[in-house]
Amino acid sequence: MKQATHEDRYNWRARRERAAFLALEDGTILRGYSIGAACDGVGEVVFNTGMSGYQEILSDPSYAGQFVTMTYPEIGNTGINAADMESRRFFANGFIVHEENVPSNWRSEESLRESLVRSDIPGIAGLDTRALTSKLRDGGTLKGYLAVAGSVDEADAVAKAKAWEGLDGQDYAARVTCEEPYAWDPDGQHTCSWGMADELPETDLKIVAFDFGVKWNILRSLRRSGMDVTVVPASTTAEAVLALKPDGVFLSNGPADPSAVGYAAKAASALLGQVPMMGICLGHQILSIAAGGSTYRLKFGHHGCNHPVMDLSTKKVEITSQNHNFAVDPDSLDVSKVEVTHINLNDQTVEGIQHRQAPMFSVQYHPEACPGPHDPYYLFQRFRDLIASA
Repeated sequence: MKQATHEDRYNWRARRERAAFLALEDGTILRGYSIGAACDGVGEVVFNTGMSGYQEILSDPSYAGQFVTMTYPEIGNTGINAADMESRRFFANGFIVHEENVPSNWRSEESLRESLVRSDIPGIAGLDTRALTSKLRDGGTLKGYLAVAGSVDEADAVAKAKAWEGLDGQDYAARVTCEEPYAWDPDGQHTCSWGMADELPETDLKIVAFDFGVKWNILRSLRRSGMDVTVVPASTTAEAVLALKPDGVFLSNGPADPSAVGYAAKAASALLGQVPMMGICLGHQILSIAAGGSTYRLKFGHHGCNHPVMDLSTKKVEITSQNHNFAVDPDSLDVSKVEVTHINLNDQTVEGIQHRQAPMFSVQYHPEACPGPHDPYYLFQRFRDLIASA
């Protein structure tokens, strides 16, 4: 595919005119220039503190409904390639960067701009992402409208941002999940070719994974841990899962509000105690609800690759990759049934739980990384150990 040229990159007229803009629901206008599809859109504006991994972020289904602001100022230099995708397509509603770079990497197959255009996702560069991030940290997450097509004025854009329903109470898992059950990478080629393993172990465990917006590296990690994974849609019932006779059940990450996927909590509650279970991110929140807990919205969420988390059983600190806007309320958990196992050292929020009677544990963060550190990768072995001891 044609690579972006320096002439594309230095589109001085667009940069000078700054015709594109981001309108926030509070009336703030931030101007820049378009780097994506020529279509306007709405989204919840969040910021990600990762210095790299923008392709994995854009293709993480957990970002559905959101405009992702990268706090690192230079984005685009590594380009886009098929091997680094974390799902079947880009899911973010829009992308916000300070400076767009032309790719200069031997693995690049397409520029960031070309990928955004092909994916019909608007993007904007040239605005002050530092000021935007400070605003979100101080005031909390805001709804926004990306105006890049030149057909909406500032007042209308602000009104559209305000009028959007947002993500609270919205079931986005149903929008991003697979349509039918499927076997993950039965010949091992997708897992090996990605570069994380030359050879794969034989599979000796059968896992059913709920797809609420699952990242592919979670599935790769399960397969590299000797697990044969069948992925099922978010709405799959407990009866249908048990009919597959799994050794364990996994609940994936996913977007938006955990309270809106009551059907998933119902299935998880029915499976609790019937089969060993593990959850990540939205899966963690769903398992917490299934165990009697509740969730609440964070001020500006956790989005980045540098969140310190303490394992309370060992007192060890892991640097973790995170992406969520909601958290489990510790006061809602029945301590006679559920134990908090991990906490976030930045704000003391719940980062992990385990059930005291049933074989179940979950974490709020991403042990599979992509992007991010690999400190918590041991949790996949913990899942194997849980299954072995059940």
